Amino acid sequence: MTWQLRRAHAGDLDGIMALEIRLFENDAWSAEGMLRDITDPDCYYLVAVPPDEPDRIEAYAGLLAPRGALEGDIQTIAVTETVRRHGLGGTLVQSLVTEARKRGIREVFLEVRADNPGAQRVYLRLGFEEIGVRRGYYQPDNVDALVMRLAVPPAEAALAAPDPVQPPTDPTDAAEATE
Repeated sequence: MTWQLRRAHAGDLDGIMALEIRLFENDAWSAEGMLRDITDPDCYYLVAVPPDEPDRIEAYAGLLAPRGALEGDIQTIAVTETVRRHGLGGTLVQSLVTEARKRGIREVFLEVRADNPGAQRVYLRLGFEEIGVRRGYYQPDNVDALVMRLAVPPAEAALAAPDPVQPPTDPTDAAEATE
């Protein structure tokens, strides 16, 4: 499966909220809170869409990472049921970590539901470690959150110059994920 990742914008709010409400019915964010984050320069939100349907949002993820801060937080990540287990969630997290690195972030944190072992496995595979528990964090379900942390690895030095025929693209605006 192939998806295009692109930076989320205010026009994506309806599509993001449709997924948010469907996937997180009891603890969904409000549209106002989601819009605030999508448009906040301290946040970085991505959506994943099929290349031939740029308005059909299959997944989204968001990062709070103020420039100059040493810590960032993955605010949310959602992948629609029909495209799970194809690597899209991991690709989104890796893209957020790449942006965090660009902003000077040294550690990224997240909370994951204690009753979501699939997501926990993805985060562990990506190098996150469990560092704590927040009892009853997800309400009204009263489900604990596992707090996880990733030490952001430093950027690797480029070994080759970009191809002069094709200008380098900015991966923060659009990228393709294939799995």
